Amino acid sequence: MLLPILWMVTVALKGHAAVFQVPPKLLPDQYHLENFVNGPAAIGFPHLLLNSVIITGLSVIGGVLTSLMTGYALARIRFRGNRLWFYLFVGSMLLPPVVGIIPLFQLFKDIGWYDTWLPLIVPAWLGGNPLFIFLARQYFLAIPYSIDEAAKVDGAGHLRIFFQVMLPMTRPAWITMAILAFQMSWNDYLNPLIYLYSPEKWTLSVGMASFISPFAGQTPDWNLYMATNLLYMVPPLAVFFLAQRYFIEGLSALGISQR
Repeated sequence: MLLPILWMVTVALKGHAAVFQVPPKLLPDQYHLENFVNGPAAIGFPHLLLNSVIITGLSVIGGVLTSLMTGYALARIRFRGNRLWFYLFVGSMLLPPVVGIIPLFQLFKDIGWYDTWLPLIVPAWLGGNPLFIFLARQYFLAIPYSIDEAAKVDGAGHLRIFFQVMLPMTRPAWITMAILAFQMSWNDYLNPLIYLYSPEKWTLSVGMASFISPFAGQTPDWNLYMATNLLYMVPPLAVFFLAQRYFIEGLSALGISQR
């Protein structure tokens, strides 16, 4: 598992010619630390980083919040068709995302959202991740109903119960979903490639592809590519390790259900 990452590091520290040296050397003869400056500069790394941070941040907030609210409604509010809606959400996970690419593209193009960030952000705010809805419902089901009843006796409504009672109690769950949502949005390449035409609106995942020359016969600067790719990996790794305790705790508890 670590061997590809190790190879990325050693290629990032090599010169262009040393990348294709035969037989290959794990440790380069000369360390080219300037690759970590020249590589990001070649694609405008700071600007693309800002784009990715904005899109990913808004997508994570919207996706996690709406999924938690939907999961709360399915788990804590009794209404006709409760289980039917839950089965519909779970059943939608059986459809591969590629099925909706063409109709969604046509929809967003018709309403004037093509070449904007809206197709990458708005769906997350509309409960667009059935997996998170499923995980949230399972976690809410594990919480005793006596807590809701005690809050209602004190005059709390569903919104107050959700924000002031349930969210603090389900911190491992929504932190786990936030980490997963961050990785999904940060590493998403297909959707930004489809909906974003202007280079100044690209995300880092699309900008990384610009290292590969469209002209035949030109060899990519793999040392610059690997150096930039290592910097591209830093944010998701940092998020995971900073919230690792909650992530493991959340995964261990998300599958527990009382009914």
